[in-house]
Amino acid sequence: MAATPININKKLQLEDGTEKTDARAFKSLVGGLIYLSHTHHGIAFSAGMVSRFMQAPTRQHLGAAKRILRYISGTRVYESWYSQVPNFRLVDFSDSDWAGLLDDRKSTSGYVFSLGSGAIASSSKKQVVTALSSSKAEYVAATSSAFQAIWHRRVLADMSQE
Repeated sequence: MAATPININKKLQLEDGTEKTDARAFKSLVGGLIYLSHTHHGIAFSAGMVSRFMQAPTRQHLGAAKRILRYISGTRVYESWYSQVPNFRLVDFSDSDWAGLLDDRKSTSGYVFSLGSGAIASSSKKQVVTALSSSKAEYVAATSSAFQAIWHRRVLADMSQE
């Protein structure tokens, strides 16, 4: 069992000095992880991170993907419960990791939206621009989640749930 889906102290990169592994098996594993991330939001970032190495996976990339599986194995009993709450409002949490990718120094943005008692949407994406500071990376992440917030507010307005 792993306590976290990814080792935060170790950065993955294309050429890490370890031997290559079977790309077909790696792609199958990562595809399954991406599918699981739709219901297990806690692995979205790490599944997206290992998916960046599908063209030429190494033993280190495979180890990172297997760690996600160990994390899932240890959290099988966790469930999402949606219950009735008196304060039914849209809440957004967003963050970024500045220059987290060693190969191109790009950042990753992520957000989670909750409505009432549970998460309704999440995203973890590589930023299009290369941020020159951590505040710029945070600004890009906040802008991305603001666009989603506007869309969610319009949907709620259409359903008369403002």
